[in-house]
Amino acid sequence: MNFKTTREFNKDFKKLSKKYRTLDEDILEFKKILKKFPFGIGKHFCVLTNTESAHIIKARFFCQSLKKKDLRIIYAYIEKHQEVELIGVEFIELYFKGNKEREDNERIREYLAK
Repeated sequence: MNFKTTREFNKDFKKLSKKYRTLDEDILEFKKILKKFPFGIGKHFCVLTNTESAHIIKARFFCQSLKKKDLRIIYAYIEKHQEVELIGVEFIELYFKGNKEREDNERIREYLAK
């Protein structure tokens, strides 16, 4: 499965990885889960939007540096596309639930528009 990131996600990740040192390891574990279960498992995953080729999913992202507080991650699962390298998961947004209540709907709309 291919994993890609948006420019905005890279900014979010860089900012949060300075504060939470285990974020690199945590994202690798998250990718292992997504390889087996792209829609996630359990109540910690929620499909926000469905289109013909992509599903936008919001998930609770567990970070070892945080105890009971969680991060949220928004990603697109792309299962049908003309180009094989685009099939997979593309990360859109990563944020700390304590600083931001909800996902950035404008960012999701912009992602779906392109």
